Amino acid sequence: MPRFVALLAMLLFLPLAMLRSEVLEPEALEPDFGLLAEGESGLAVEVVDGDTLLLESGTEIRLVGIQAPKLPLGRSGFVAWPLAEEAKQALEAMALERKLTLYYGGRKKDRYGRMLAHLVRADGLWLQGALLGGGWARVYSFRDNRALIDEMLARERAARLAGSGIWALDYYAVLTPEEAAYHVGSFQLVEGRVVDSAIVRRRGYINFGEDWKSDFTIAIKPRDRKQFGEDGADILRLKGRIVRVRGWIKSYNGAMIEATHPEQIEVFE
Repeated sequence: MPRFVALLAMLLFLPLAMLRSEVLEPEALEPDFGLLAEGESGLAVEVVDGDTLLLESGTEIRLVGIQAPKLPLGRSGFVAWPLAEEAKQALEAMALERKLTLYYGGRKKDRYGRMLAHLVRADGLWLQGALLGGGWARVYSFRDNRALIDEMLARERAARLAGSGIWALDYYAVLTPEEAAYHVGSFQLVEGRVVDSAIVRRRGYINFGEDWKSDFTIAIKPRDRKQFGEDGADILRLKGRIVRVRGWIKSYNGAMIEATHPEQIEVFE
């Protein structure tokens, strides 16, 4: 009987496996780079900011899957995010004058011509994992670059719980749905209990308040809905559960984040 009950529980909750749950420990999730496409290797000679560097060959690399605090980098009126210089220094300490190997798990190049790669030192240190584990970056994924997200989320979680790096500052704190409206135009993590979820005119909506015209919402476009179970079934199962979503907050019938892939959403209960 216990085995039957366990199997039944697995079947009941299997659809939600596409969404992420905060029960992952870093040591239990070592990245398997054999699943990724290996690229060039080269010496790191310059660090641009906390998530971008240059190789001796001239190749510019944007460390895929993470977002470090941003520096102005010549942008007029742009104010550096807190700990941006410290994040850059952390990457410099890890990477400068070190041989690095590129690994690709999705789209290889961004619109600026930078390579989108995971970086591994000759001694095996995974730079994304080290930056996240030190609290110098947040997980920042895209629908066309989703490799090793579980491994990255686990390291981000450990740093957040320890209050390391950026997680010691209110500036990077996880927001409540009510706070989201005050942060339109910025990348944030928002966490709260889902009041309702629905699919309307082929779009998915995950609502965190009774008034969908003003309360915080996660929206899923028709083209992305298939990522969330058959006919968006995973979306409909979220009512009443505590959910954390990450993304850029927009203003549309209240504060909103568009989810393009399941890894943006973590489910806790």
